[in-house]
Amino acid sequence: MRTRLMKALNRLRPRSRWLRLVLAGLALIALVVTLALRQPAPIGHWDSADGQDRFLRAYTEAFAALPDPTETIDVRTDFGIVRVYRFAGTGAEDTVTPLLLLPGRASGTPVWADNVPLLLPIGDVYTVDLLGEPGMSVQNRPIDSDEAQAEWLHQTLQALPPDEFHLVGLSIGGWTAVNLALHRPDHIASMTVIDPVYVFADMPFGTIVRSIPAALPWLPRSWRDSFNSYTAGGAPVEDEPVADMIEAGMQHYKLRLPQPTRISEERLRRLDLPVLAIIAGESVMHDPQQAVETARRTLPRGTVRLYPGASHAVNGEQPERIAADIAGFVDETA
Repeated sequence: MRTRLMKALNRLRPRSRWLRLVLAGLALIALVVTLALRQPAPIGHWDSADGQDRFLRAYTEAFAALPDPTETIDVRTDFGIVRVYRFAGTGAEDTVTPLLLLPGRASGTPVWADNVPLLLPIGDVYTVDLLGEPGMSVQNRPIDSDEAQAEWLHQTLQALPPDEFHLVGLSIGGWTAVNLALHRPDHIASMTVIDPVYVFADMPFGTIVRSIPAALPWLPRSWRDSFNSYTAGGAPVEDEPVADMIEAGMQHYKLRLPQPTRISEERLRRLDLPVLAIIAGESVMHDPQQAVETARRTLPRGTVRLYPGASHAVNGEQPERIAADIAGFVDETA
């Protein structure tokens, strides 16, 4: 009996050692994830002065590709100071409702460098650096709900001279525009959403998995560059000023914003204003065909455009087509 027991224990020991190694590995992973996702401060902030300086250098270099702004405006809101730029329109009329552009995650105004010159014939163009994101806006109070996300932007629009704007939102900026329209639509004449996330379809699981390493600042830059290239249809992003700015923001700025709520079809049906939805045919941020179908099915006053072959970086890939579509859309809503 004793011999059989010893043999059984010997057979179990290797498995027990393997099990202990697995458990130790899982514990280490849990610790790493906890440290990576911990939130020591309730508002967005830079991880260091050097990190902020690196971002500012990249932001300045990328901003140089834009026309000179006519005005730089800092709007004080209940949640922080919002940086707004105004670029004077080049069209014949000076009373046209202006455009207001909302950028994607970690990008700020310079992401619109290819678009602003082409949009100026429509009228004045305002750009906003999203509050709570890396950029020139400075968050000083927590933004902890969709309502708070809408409120800071509402207060920003309310403080600017025009009574209404044609909103144009890219990626998370598209979600930001729709969220504003659902909560505080007062100053919105129309809305254009360019490959918006969390609006017409869920983010694919594969994209979520690939984004996790890119969100960990202590991993090599190549991991973040790889994810940014993935969202841009495989285009190289090294030595591109806007890509350098986005990567610096991803590495050094600590976002403390709530996860955006997926906009339900019921809520989309409540959008009683003109909406132009531009969907990139090769976007990895959602299922493009599903997004098109949802937009066509739910938007009461929607115009839907599918751009075949375009990636999530469609604003830089097809700026002329986007400008033409926005110009025609704005004319129809005037």
